[in-house]
Amino acid sequence: MMCGIVGWVDWEKDLSQELPVIQKMTQCLTKRGPDAEGFWLNPRVAFGHRRLVVVDPSGGVQPMSTCQSKHACTMIYNGELYNTEDLRQELLAAGHTFQSHSDTEVLLHSYLEWGHDCLRRLNGIFAFAIWDEREQKLFVGRDRMGVKPLFYAQRGSSFLLASELKSLLAHPDVKPVLSREGLAEVFGISPSRTPGHGVFHDVHELRPGCFLTVTRDGIRNKRYWQLESRPHTDDVMQTAKRVNELVTDAIARQLVADVPVSTLLSGGLDSSIITAVAADTFKREGRGTLHSYSIDYVDNARHFKASAFQPNEDAPYVQLVSEYLGTQHHRMEFDTDALVEALKAATIARDLPGMADVDASLYLFCREIKKETTVVLSGECADEVFGGYPWFHREDMLHAGTFPWSRATKERASWLSPELRDWVKPEEYVAMRYEETLDEVPQLPGENPLEARRREMFYLNITWFMNTLLDRKDRMSMAASLEARVPFCDHRIVEYVWNIPWDMKNYGDREKGILRKAMEGTLPNEVLYRKKSPYPKTHNPAYTEAVRSWLLDILHDPTSPLVQLIDLKTIRKIAESDAEASSIPFFGQLMSTPQLFAYLGQLDYWLREYRVSIIT
Repeated sequence: MMCGIVGWVDWEKDLSQELPVIQKMTQCLTKRGPDAEGFWLNPRVAFGHRRLVVVDPSGGVQPMSTCQSKHACTMIYNGELYNTEDLRQELLAAGHTFQSHSDTEVLLHSYLEWGHDCLRRLNGIFAFAIWDEREQKLFVGRDRMGVKPLFYAQRGSSFLLASELKSLLAHPDVKPVLSREGLAEVFGISPSRTPGHGVFHDVHELRPGCFLTVTRDGIRNKRYWQLESRPHTDDVMQTAKRVNELVTDAIARQLVADVPVSTLLSGGLDSSIITAVAADTFKREGRGTLHSYSIDYVDNARHFKASAFQPNEDAPYVQLVSEYLGTQHHRMEFDTDALVEALKAATIARDLPGMADVDASLYLFCREIKKETTVVLSGECADEVFGGYPWFHREDMLHAGTFPWSRATKERASWLSPELRDWVKPEEYVAMRYEETLDEVPQLPGENPLEARRREMFYLNITWFMNTLLDRKDRMSMAASLEARVPFCDHRIVEYVWNIPWDMKNYGDREKGILRKAMEGTLPNEVLYRKKSPYPKTHNPAYTEAVRSWLLDILHDPTSPLVQLIDLKTIRKIAESDAEASSIPFFGQLMSTPQLFAYLGQLDYWLREYRVSIIT
């Protein structure tokens, strides 16, 4: 049930009269849920819902209300439960009855049966809100990994929540305002976002693994799930067997739908594992041929240059895997013009400047896939969970003393105007957020210093980098009304792999070695042991020139809101430089100088389009 949700609770205003406002907020989420719209209002509460039908078209209508033993509750829900049938059997045994086979109804009855503890029983991706009429309480929950988004704000006596920032901004009391912290997020942290931070002033995100209760007495925010560190007692063969069981089960569970399901296939390890398990499941269940999809760019083969981050091209491996598994493969190819044009749509989808062409290409990809399917399975999160990135392996990155995917903090600070730099202090802000995160890491007593450091690195990746990529995947796919599922995010996998020691994770002295060992026999060895290659990006110099030209036009525009914030001389020098020769490690493995040009273009567009103001 991939959807968009909107909620409003007020203890003083009669919300039964506020349908126009809740409609306006809900309409902002139409692309998240193009198939249906629903509202539910009473004096204290107003709910809005947009629905993308995936399971039980007639039975999963929302907002959904139920009453059991005089306990009346109404729910709005965005997500998918992968243990629906297990829960249904437990609830039937406890005396519950069901009118549909939707996971929505199962979730609502889970709350009636177990209250807040229902969250611990859920296996899935979700963000939901339940109004409990008897308790006069709003209960709001989010999945353990933060696959599904949820933002909230308190304004006077009103508590507001929504799947996306644009929906909150449609409420008359929520303004697109940046404070010093918001500027530090945009210039120091972005395209990541501090967990729990809504960037706009006094707008928050419900953190993964947390829930809120809202009553007349106020808001309470509690964590219901966190990683726990304990000694790993399984040997290599037992560990590989357990990893295989968990990964295979997670993928199989996520193939359930009443609409077409396909896979994204890059020819890399993670997407190939998902496609292999999915193809096998389709054959065993007589579901026909699995469709797979890959992305590439016009002339990419001609302009490709191998690097430590991107050692080889994907296309030959995609073909190899598709032929080996017998999938019906679709190759989507995009040209530079479309990629540049989609930068603006990607900004609107994310409600913030983001990962430049890495976002824009995914948006275009999802838009094309949606013409043929409704649900796709994707390989995100395996690198964060199993340790696939260079910063797990390279000493300089492992001990960088900051977020390893964004080490150019000093350079980033220099992009701000001197006055703003002194006020915002982006370097100090980033250092504070980094240290805060390290303080949260669940340490294992007696662990040697290097193993303890790697545990910190895994925690940084799971809570920050993984969330950035999940944010991107949710926002770009839902902007195309496509549901993207991420099996490697199954909390059972994350919990188990968290405690596997590094030499076992790195089995055979290979990144993600234990995952490769676990899936032996599933794929050809040249794919199973292929060196990591990230999400494909364009290598076409025409893209660099197009985004450079966009940025230079902005720098020459005296009405540009960006120009008021930056050190014009520094940015102009970067914009006029040779992007190849002066490669700036902007963010992660894929974002360097061309992506910086595009990011600043997105930032200017966002400031204009959202009419962002700054408070000092």
